[in-house]
Amino acid sequence: MDPFIEACIRANEKICKAIETGFDTAWFEKTEVGAGGDVSSQLDLFAESIFVKHLSSFGFIESEESGIIGEGEAHIIIDPIDGSSNALSHFPYYGTSVARVNADGVLNAAVVCNLANGDIFIKTPGAPLMQGKLFNSQFHEVTPVPDAEIGLFEKAYANPRLVAQLDASGLKFRAPGAIALSLAYAHSVKFVLFAGAFRIYDFAAGLALCEGLEVVVEQDYVIVSKEKSVVETIEGIIVEARRMQEEA
Repeated sequence: MDPFIEACIRANEKICKAIETGFDTAWFEKTEVGAGGDVSSQLDLFAESIFVKHLSSFGFIESEESGIIGEGEAHIIIDPIDGSSNALSHFPYYGTSVARVNADGVLNAAVVCNLANGDIFIKTPGAPLMQGKLFNSQFHEVTPVPDAEIGLFEKAYANPRLVAQLDASGLKFRAPGAIALSLAYAHSVKFVLFAGAFRIYDFAAGLALCEGLEVVVEQDYVIVSKEKSVVETIEGIIVEARRMQEEA
């Protein structure tokens, strides 16, 4: 296995071990606004420190919390805790996101991990998306679920018109609150929709896991699905919702 991938796995296992017996009370402390625009918690910074320790030898790191860290030719983009509000609320849908971009600007490794259940997803160029569990060396190729009944809508709370129109169209969804994880599960669900400001930390690794799916990326929304017709339907709903908002 690629040494970088192995290092990502070890870092995730270290973080998972640290949280499995309960959250340190200090982790709930909020610090200051991070590079990604959100207020960082001590949990975010703890996870970031683990990734820096394991990955800094492979290149410079761009973290949602501290921005640029270290130096090197490869560009490593991390979200140390994807879904940190979930984590700090003990809602079991949170994880980590890591992407590596080489000196030529080519993304050549992506790892997304669900710390709540140990699912870990790995994507490298020319290889299928692989899924495994932390603390287990066995991985298997991800195969799409053919008749998924629900989609995942990230930032649904901020888009009431879209919520209403998706419901009217009969498109069931959940809003779990961790975009990289939701993209990692895109092969299993009916669709993944994100509506909001696009940030590299949220999408660098997650979108790499969506190879082979229908993907639309715009400045303020992302749609992923196994079915082109579903993508077209949702994009039409977004256009209509915008029209209604402009006329209101």
